[in-house]
This record gives sequence, C-alpha cells and structure tokens, in this order.
Amino acid sequence: MQKQGAATIILASTSPRRKELLEAIGLPFTVIASNVDETVPPEMQPDQVVEYLALKKAREVAGKNDFGLVIGSDTIVFLDGEILGKPRDEEHAFAMLQSLQGRQHTVYSGVAVVEADTGRTEVSHSAAKVNIRPMTDREIRAYIATGEPMDKAGSYAIQGIGSTIVEGIVGDYFAVVGLPLHLTARLLARFGVSLL
Repeated sequence: MQKQGAATIILASTSPRRKELLEAIGLPFTVIASNVDETVPPEMQPDQVVEYLALKKAREVAGKNDFGLVIGSDTIVFLDGEILGKPRDEEHAFAMLQSLQGRQHTVYSGVAVVEADTGRTEVSHSAAKVNIRPMTDREIRAYIATGEPMDKAGSYAIQGIGSTIVEGIVGDYFAVVGLPLHLTARLLARFGVSLL
C-alpha cells in the first residue's frame, strides 16, 4: 500500500518511455504495474478504446492503494479501420510495418487520472497523424532485427531508430511516444497538481 504523502503520483505502467517522459518534466512518482485484461468491446472507436483502457489500468492500480493520484495510459496505432497493437512475433511486426510504409496512419493515446481514496476520475485522449516513408522489405527486416519494434504499438518507436522511418507528424508528438504530456498536466491540474 502507498502511504499518504503530498500529491503522491503513481504511474500504472512499466513502460520505459512513459517513465522517462514523467522524469523529464520533473514529476516525482512511483511505478506500479497494472494487470488488466485489455479486451475491449468491438463497437468502440479508437479514441474510446484508449480512454477505456487507460481508465481501466488506472482504476486497477488505484484499487490497491489508499492514497495517491494514479496515471493510466494506453496507445494504439489506427490504419484502414483496424487497430494495430503490439506485434505477436517478427512476422506480425513485418506485416504491420509493410502496411504502414509509404502511408499515413493515426496514433491515439489515452490518459486517465484516478484519485485512489475518492475514486474520482479524469480521462481524455490525444492523437497525431504520422507518415512513414516507403521502405523495402530488406529495410523492414533490418529494423525488426534491432528488436525495437517488438513491444511497440504499430511495431515502431518514433523516439528510437524508428525516427529514421518517420517522414512527418501532425499533432501531438508525445501521443506517439505513449504519454501526451500537455494532457497529463491538464488532468493533474484538475486535482490541484501544478507542474509550473
């Protein structure tokens, strides 16, 4: 159990990227991994999916703690009416990258903040359109061989080696990394936590 402290912040994610982003803005926090079933109702739209899962993750961790503000987040890649999550294996990663190359897709990131002692919630999402440059099968295989795509939605990381395949982005860069910071700050502010 977390002990009560001044604005105790808990990140309900073990994602190194989300952890790095919160550290970069100087927000003190602890990490407690969420363990939820990420199945979603089939009729949900992409923006609803990320909000639903972010809230589910935050609520699960909040339920184990007496105090604190729990931040949950979820990110998906959306192309041709289909949600592209993390690849199951290298062939799945190859298929995803092949479908993304030379085209534009949309990345959605949901953020939820849950106050553990009251159950109060705030949730929203941010999005960005990303253009991936045309790639040969050899380039796709070489990128997969780096190992970077294997735990990323859509099989690429915009902040890693994957930055070399991104031609352009319109919207929230941090939504693509996995935690929209302006949105996180806005939701935290509703609980009286100011970053500035």
